[in-house]
Amino acid sequence: MTRIPTKQEVLDWISANPTLTSKRDIAKAFGIKGADRIDLKRILKELEAEGHLEKRKRSYRDPDRLPPVSVLQVKAPNADGDLFARPLEWHGEGVEPIVLIIARASDPALGEGDRILARLTVVHEEDHNYEARLIRRIGTNPRKIVGIFRKGAEGGRIVPIDKAGQTEWLVADGAVHGAKDGELVEAEQAGPKNRMGLPRARIVERLGDPTAPKAVSLIAIHQHGIPDDFPDKVIAEADNAKPVGLKGREDLRDMPLLTIDPSDARDRDDACYAHADDDPKNSGGHVIWVAIADVAAYVLPGSALDREARKRGNSSYFPDRVVPMLPDRLSGDLCSLHEGVPRACVAVRMQIDADGNKIGHRFVRGLMRSVASLNYAEVQEAIDDNPNDRTGPLVETVLKPLYAAYAALKKARAVRQPLELDLPERKIVLSETGHVESVAFRDRLDAHRLIEEFMILANVSAAETLIAKRRPLLFRVHEEPAPEKLESLRETAQAAGLNLAKGQVLQTRHLNALLNAAAGTEDAELINLTTLRSMAQAYYNPENFGHFGLALRNYAHFTSPIRRYADLVVHRSLISAHGWGTDGLTEDEITRLEETATHISDTERRSMMAERDTTDRYLAAYLSERVGNEFTGRISGIARFGAFVKMDETGADGLVPVRSLGREFFHFDREAGTLMGADTGLIIAIGQRVTVRLTEATPVTGGLELELLSIDDQALPRGQGPKGRSSRRKAISTKRKKDKIKRKIERKRRQR
Repeated sequence: MTRIPTKQEVLDWISANPTLTSKRDIAKAFGIKGADRIDLKRILKELEAEGHLEKRKRSYRDPDRLPPVSVLQVKAPNADGDLFARPLEWHGEGVEPIVLIIARASDPALGEGDRILARLTVVHEEDHNYEARLIRRIGTNPRKIVGIFRKGAEGGRIVPIDKAGQTEWLVADGAVHGAKDGELVEAEQAGPKNRMGLPRARIVERLGDPTAPKAVSLIAIHQHGIPDDFPDKVIAEADNAKPVGLKGREDLRDMPLLTIDPSDARDRDDACYAHADDDPKNSGGHVIWVAIADVAAYVLPGSALDREARKRGNSSYFPDRVVPMLPDRLSGDLCSLHEGVPRACVAVRMQIDADGNKIGHRFVRGLMRSVASLNYAEVQEAIDDNPNDRTGPLVETVLKPLYAAYAALKKARAVRQPLELDLPERKIVLSETGHVESVAFRDRLDAHRLIEEFMILANVSAAETLIAKRRPLLFRVHEEPAPEKLESLRETAQAAGLNLAKGQVLQTRHLNALLNAAAGTEDAELINLTTLRSMAQAYYNPENFGHFGLALRNYAHFTSPIRRYADLVVHRSLISAHGWGTDGLTEDEITRLEETATHISDTERRSMMAERDTTDRYLAAYLSERVGNEFTGRISGIARFGAFVKMDETGADGLVPVRSLGREFFHFDREAGTLMGADTGLIIAIGQRVTVRLTEATPVTGGLELELLSIDDQALPRGQGPKGRSSRRKAISTKRKKDKIKRKIERKRRQR
């Protein structure tokens, strides 16, 4: 009988042979064959259960592995000219991982001793187990320029696209990078600034046609003035940051916290775990842990990092890139709760009863280690009895308890009745070249709703704690709809044969009753859109005015400090309130809270506009190849100059210019929200189903122009007379005629 190795012998083998870690490799190493493999399998299972090993795709690895973004020190080239690097963040036991640098043509030359920030990929090769792709050399942060390249006799110039009217940049002949005249390019400063003459730059990437999809987000970033490169001092502070240890923190590393994010997530700032409450006084209750990246430990008040983060206010997300609030060294590395690596966190333990009501909570400053970085789809599939290699071992112990806690929270949500809008979110899928491959609507899974409910509960806990401890903070405020907007919603509902009662204090349950009544009807989208437009915009404020949409009295943002400055302020206030350290909220910050609130509310709106403009441009680029095609949609807005149509297939908004509606004059009635033809009596109103033809798509502006073909399946009538004074006189309505129009609109709506 073959001798079965001890657990320690197995661990020693795996540490010494990081690329040969499958069960087959281990069996071969110890000469284990036949039925003896059952004993080996048992040992591996026990080691996995004890936390010494982690199974991934039929192999076993030490859970203490390198983070996806790491600082490396370049070694001397080997005999074959390959560059390897030493990982400066290796904290595991056993043999240090071997990292091969994969160089690209555009990368600068690297030499022995250089420190670099690189993105790592796990591989299973004979001579290395990580491959690294350069992000940048530590200590270098050249200024970036985006503009139009104008070719000259010797090189050329770059004309910036931003509105600030910045100076042009000279490009030497050897720094053109093959760019052609009129192309959009990305360049970086070449050498120190000259005291006289134009500054010099070298082109690092050709973005092609300025109207091409790949250029779209860059144009929006510059047009809206979103800072997209970090000052050298900020980069230096980020590069000098070191991982935070356990000192002064609660050790949460053995807790099976995990992250659940979109499959293309750029950062991971929240993790969660839940289990049944063992308190006999809380039968059927649950304990929910939410752990958030401790950004405050790295971004200290008044530091260069802090000033830049406040200036940006938030990260901005685009289909092809992200403009982060913090440098990648923090946002993608030290602050990101990556699987298997220790990370500093601020966590909250929340107790809920069987009906989902929170009955207690407490905050801790801790050190955690995520057991898995999962995406929404695979989590949902695992719960729906289709687990993969990653989720299978976690279904019973981690995922099902999460969903059990979520089921309780749903009960409390049903009682509270936050606003339940049904507005699908568009998802733009890009090819590697930046062209739009498809436009779809994002799935809304229970996995999404679970994380949302956990985060809402954590945000409420943060606000309640700081209120109880009388500490200043920034609330997330969402006020009630303005009376005039509410009246407009009420009129739209009545025209659709629905009712929104008057004479009572408006609550979200009243709006939900309207939305539920419209659900499944052809007016559902109209009612949802009109309800959304009636809402006030949320903002930040040191004073608490409640959150109308969520039906909550106390609400603050706590769960996303990597991408929102407001959350960082709340973290600092929690640190001060609990006496966790000297990196809490300072007196200077407290005196500037109102100014900070206004500023980051503005930067949030700036990002939203840039993201919306980018989406519009991508959609215009996508539809530019379908000019002449017909689409169905719904009238989504009325203006004096035309009607806006939201198209069913893509959710894109296009304009039907009033000049294209025939030869008659159209009267715009602001109160009724209609256009009415003077000759034909044709009424165009919000909510009508239409068929349109796409006549023009302009990617550089995101504009779509449409021709109206039919309304409510009826062909469009055309006015007979020329536009002139006679038609204008006919269009000057008396009060009686206005009332007649409104009655006609309501009658048509009810008939539909």
